[in-house]
Amino acid sequence: MAASRLRVYYGPEEVASDVATMDTLPLRETVSLPLGEVLPLLMDAVKNRRQWVGDFFDDDITISSDLYEVLLAYQHFRRPSA
Repeated sequence: MAASRLRVYYGPEEVASDVATMDTLPLRETVSLPLGEVLPLLMDAVKNRRQWVGDFFDDDITISSDLYEVLLAYQHFRRPSA
């Protein structure tokens, strides 16, 4: 049986800059997308206690003022009765 040789793959030797920039997302500081796309993923990550969720606990998020008002009302009425 012939001995197998493992090699490390470093990616393609030459990458055309035009092709590389079209196939990847540009790096941006912020991204806007519907809550419906983010919420199921976050709920699953919290439910499954994914460690990376804690890395973002101190990050600020931007939400619409109407969602903020709904969350405040929900927080108020969610309080346990005395």
